[in-house]
Amino acid sequence: MRLVFLGPPGAGKGTQSELLKRRLGVPQLSTGDMLRGAVRAASPVGLKAKAIMDAGQLVSDDVVIGIVAERIEEADAGQGFILDGFPRTVAQAEALEELLAERALRLDGVLELEVNEAALVSRIEKRVEETRAVGGVVRADDQPETLKARLDAYKVQTSPVSTYYDQRGLLYRVNGMLPIDTVTGSIEEQLAAMRAVHQQELR
Repeated sequence: MRLVFLGPPGAGKGTQSELLKRRLGVPQLSTGDMLRGAVRAASPVGLKAKAIMDAGQLVSDDVVIGIVAERIEEADAGQGFILDGFPRTVAQAEALEELLAERALRLDGVLELEVNEAALVSRIEKRVEETRAVGGVVRADDQPETLKARLDAYKVQTSPVSTYYDQRGLLYRVNGMLPIDTVTGSIEEQLAAMRAVHQQELR
């Protein structure tokens, strides 16, 4: 299966995508890992990305798309992949659609973990209190202010991507606030729904 996995910081996307990767037997492709891999491999697009990053600049959409294009052609992605952290914008979603169409491929679906932001922040605040109570060190990522800023950025940047895929009938929503096993079960149900749609199209 070819999937995009969306979800805000703290939604449990990392946990669920790792479980999903094992169940489906396909690679989980994160933008950061793909960038580092392309740089290590010294591929043409990897060298271009390295030059941009060495100059302290942000890697442009065309370079990111080039890296995704290279990565999905590797042998382990032959039966599918899970894109994590990409696409982040509608422009990237459109470019991904075009890239796949050129290869006579398409996405099976887009899984989005939905969360209650207030509850997420409250959960983090509680974790910080517990960590401090036992004399532990609070990570920068676990600061409630940091999480709020990341949630705001995600909302502005990625909400339009959800709408884009929803309008194409590709978006499958999952309640990310439930226990891990329950979320996993909900994801399985959505995957079954995707397969059913695919079977209908083949008839």
